Amino acid sequence: MIALLLLAASLGAVQAPAADVQTAPALPVPRIIPPPVVPTLPPAPAPSAPPQTVGGVPLPPQDWSALPVLRLRRAVAPSLDASSFVQREVLAGRCGGATRTPQGWVLNLDLALLAAADGRVRRVTPRAIDCPTVEQFAAGLLLGAARNNVDLRGAATDSWYRTTMVFAWKA
Repeated sequence: MIALLLLAASLGAVQAPAADVQTAPALPVPRIIPPPVVPTLPPAPAPSAPPQTVGGVPLPPQDWSALPVLRLRRAVAPSLDASSFVQREVLAGRCGGATRTPQGWVLNLDLALLAAADGRVRRVTPRAIDCPTVEQFAAGLLLGAARNNVDLRGAATDSWYRTTMVFAWKA
């Protein structure tokens, strides 16, 4: 049997025994070292953001529903010219927010007004309705109507108020 193995080995049919096979030395396995633990303090509370301002005058809050309703000391008579201007803007296609009613057309525009404690109007901000000419026009109307006419009800600081202007005309 040994003779057969030698003969087969000489012919190349048999491989050398496994004891003669040399293996490469094992590579060292790198150790993974976790980063050091650094003690941290809990995050400080965010400082309360001051109200946004433009030119030193605060902007109205995002949610107008909590604002008190604007009260005027003297009633203001509605102007037919005001609705005529808005009607022309709608007919010209510069304002698309009007709604058809059985009586004609109506366009509502919400506005916020900032009044100082002494009654001065500091800012009028119309709600954007994608109709800048009517927004500016309504802000001007409200400024004129509210000048020296805001019922402050004892407000000690500047206060925001809300109102809605309704422009209506026949179809």
